[in-house]
Amino acid sequence: MWLIDQLAEQHIRAAQEKGELQGLPGEGAPLVLDDDSHVPPELRAGYRLLKNAGFLPPELETRREAVELEKLLSGLDPQSDEYHVNERRLRLLESKLKQAGMSTEFLRGEYRQALRQRFIQEE
Repeated sequence: MWLIDQLAEQHIRAAQEKGELQGLPGEGAPLVLDDDSHVPPELRAGYRLLKNAGFLPPELETRREAVELEKLLSGLDPQSDEYHVNERRLRLLESKLKQAGMSTEFLRGEYRQALRQRFIQEE
């Protein structure tokens, strides 16, 4: 058992003995646990702390950035320099996601392809 888990267990036991955990909202209701089975056991506590503090794991941060870039590209002229710079950045993020074993299908939807074809036809 990791040190942080041991400390948490000690604090929980002490609070139970003092009766501090009785009468709390949600008492007796089942816990809703996040599925962190894809996270290595030694990283779960750290990822949980980051999540509770409002931070994303690096892979999800990269995915969020890729989605934002995709939205930005949809509003830019495909012939502009800014479009090409951001498209290269998106391809780099996409390769990072693939290397991390994450799917990049969220960047390849039928709707996205239809829009791209429409822009090409209008030129």
